[in-house]
Amino acid sequence: MANEKTQLDWDRVKAFSMQVGMDISATMLGAMSYIGDRLGIFRALADAGAVTSAQFAERTGLNERYIREWLSAMAAGGYITYDPAAKTFTMPPEHAMVLAREDSPFFSGGFIEMIVPNYSSIPRVMESFRKGGGVSQSEYPPETWEGIERVTAPMYRHHLVQQWLPAMTDTVARLNGGGTALDVGCGCGRAAIAIAQGFQNAKVAGYDAHLGSIERARANAKAAGVADRTAFEVVDCAKLPAAKFDLITACDVVHDSVDPDGLLRSIRGALKPGGAFLMVEMNVSSKLEENLNPMGRLLYSVSTLYCMTTSLAHGGAGIGACMGEARARELASAAGFTKFRRLPIDDMFSALFELQA
Repeated sequence: MANEKTQLDWDRVKAFSMQVGMDISATMLGAMSYIGDRLGIFRALADAGAVTSAQFAERTGLNERYIREWLSAMAAGGYITYDPAAKTFTMPPEHAMVLAREDSPFFSGGFIEMIVPNYSSIPRVMESFRKGGGVSQSEYPPETWEGIERVTAPMYRHHLVQQWLPAMTDTVARLNGGGTALDVGCGCGRAAIAIAQGFQNAKVAGYDAHLGSIERARANAKAAGVADRTAFEVVDCAKLPAAKFDLITACDVVHDSVDPDGLLRSIRGALKPGGAFLMVEMNVSSKLEENLNPMGRLLYSVSTLYCMTTSLAHGGAGIGACMGEARARELASAAGFTKFRRLPIDDMFSALFELQA
């Protein structure tokens, strides 16, 4: 033991100890952020201006002692500012764009909402470490689907129709001319709804195996005023109808799939001649050594707690979130796609692949 001590770089030990401490601190602040999102505290603070804890508690109707401790944690984390002379707390408007404004392209409330559902899966994931298998979607709490919807809504609202699809000029022409589009693994329908809103002549469908998500998608379409031009159905997407669609999209779906090979073959067969498949995946590499960064840290963790395990729960491929372009190309080739193009769009989170038969 003494010999081991003499070989240790104690400055490195201390530095790593600080790193772990910061990560634990971030985890605890994540719990506070979840409370702030779920109770509407972030939104209320963004609209309140500079307030004391007592003023804010009165404004929100929440307990002052809890509010004071929560505000203190947020101030210590740099999420809000504190004026010690006036004893007031303020959310900078730039921070509100991330924490409180649902229509912002930088809104992170969906990721925050997913903290507790992901953590709730840990005991069952631990059992899968021991015995194999995984955690099926049905075992996650209902707010999982609302969280996923809020995670993806900003990219569909701000990027799908405005930036992504315009890079596929033939597809845009087809949709403008009354073409048909399908979003595979549509979840709560936000991508299909965005396409319906952006292309008034198009007929748009959304298929998903999860009934709860389909019911929510139908309600969302009605609220958006496009229920008459969208059709959301519970469908096994590995068995799609043949030659029916000009455009098929799958947004962060393939890497979750139980049978990605069968899914891509089904998608290829469902395209009309000349139709296109837009595969949206995470903007990471297929190689671990190229993902040793904060994005990789996030995605390998989320993959373990959701993406990979929900596939393995049904004996699936369990690809995981960090599929990368190389694996996407392999899957496309195996499914019979002869054209594969990465769209020339620089997106922090998403890699966009256009596939044709």
